[in-house]
Amino acid sequence: QVQLVESGGGLVQAGGSLRLSCAASGDSFSRYAMGWFRQAPGKEREIVAAISRSGGSTYYADSVKGRFTISRDNTKMTVFLQMNSLKPEDTAVYYCAADRRRQNGVDATIAEYDYWGQGTQVTVSS
Repeated sequence: QVQLVESGGGLVQAGGSLRLSCAASGDSFSRYAMGWFRQAPGKEREIVAAISRSGGSTYYADSVKGRFTISRDNTKMTVFLQMNSLKPEDTAVYYCAADRRRQNGVDATIAEYDYWGQGTQVTVSS
């Protein structure tokens, strides 16, 4: 089992940048594919980006391609989400999640993720 804690959220103006971090503890971090999700008020939770165990494969939602970058440092047991050119529609609570079953590649489906952090608020003002 792995415990996840997100940080790095905040208030930023449109066009600005934020870097989210998700620190893991407990189990061996490199055994988990990881994902970032977000949920805006009144909307369903959606995937933002995902990364494989080794970091060699990534996935991005169309809405963030070219603006967001997911990465991981297995030695530090941390996954990152670099968010550039932020838009007001990026406003949401951002969650990281761990997928213990995916051995190769990534999962873009929420149901495949087993462990979740508590979330961090990102607010983008216009």
